Amino acid sequence: MKIRTTEYFIREAAISLRRNGLMSFASISTVALSLLILGIFLILVLNLNHMASALESQVQITVYLKDDLPELEIREAGTGITQIEGVTQVLFVDKQEAMERFKERLGDQQGLLAALGETNPLPDAFEVKVDRPERVKPAAAAITTLDGVENVKFGQEVVDQLFTLTKMVRIFGLVLIVFLALAALFIISNTIRLTVFARRKEIGIMKYVGATDWFIRWPFLIEGMVLGFGGALVSVLILSRTYSAITQQIYASLAFLPLIPEYPFITNISMLILVVGTAIGALGSTISLKRFMKV
Repeated sequence: MKIRTTEYFIREAAISLRRNGLMSFASISTVALSLLILGIFLILVLNLNHMASALESQVQITVYLKDDLPELEIREAGTGITQIEGVTQVLFVDKQEAMERFKERLGDQQGLLAALGETNPLPDAFEVKVDRPERVKPAAAAITTLDGVENVKFGQEVVDQLFTLTKMVRIFGLVLIVFLALAALFIISNTIRLTVFARRKEIGIMKYVGATDWFIRWPFLIEGMVLGFGGALVSVLILSRTYSAITQQIYASLAFLPLIPEYPFITNISMLILVVGTAIGALGSTISLKRFMKV
């Protein structure tokens, strides 16, 4: 493409944007709002997914051993657990340590244990972690077959609820993101369509004198990309500042909440929104021009 031709395309796009200044401002504002909502839900969905994954990774299997099990059989049970596919960590908790943990959880209500005297009814146990949440159930089933194992618990209901929550978050987020992207596409395409409609006679004359389709398309394509990029840029600036403020506030008061760190997460989201906004602008222009190019 010649430099002079490129300059013409850019100049025509700038003239159109300036000529329809109010409409262009409304378009950028509307696109910015749509992409802002899109970005908010994208960040929300990704953080919820991150939290669900973090909770899933913390699910562990508790293996209770039979009473008065010899040390040799305890070691053999531990070895058997480590050999199960997916097991990444096996921690032995004897009954004394289990009782200390129980007392800590009771806090000021340790008087409830007075009736036990010196008796410790808690069993020796193993705390087992696996590499993927999907392997919790198979690993627990395999552990129950080992000698010396009395009972296995892993919070099946909690695991099932976590899987259900994660699945729902991913499906809902995907549907919502697609819907908002289509809404932004509709807004830009209709904005460009109004501009094209106002210049339909000019486009017809250009077609009759021999102008190619792409020669006519480029100014409108650039205009749509500018509108999309401008709206995306506004939404990105608002999102980055807002996410930074929210994460700082949460880290100060709820440090245990597993949010995705600001960098490079927000940078990647910003780049994605800018690309999506520009692409939607270009696609919206193409859709709007299709009808008017048939002369």
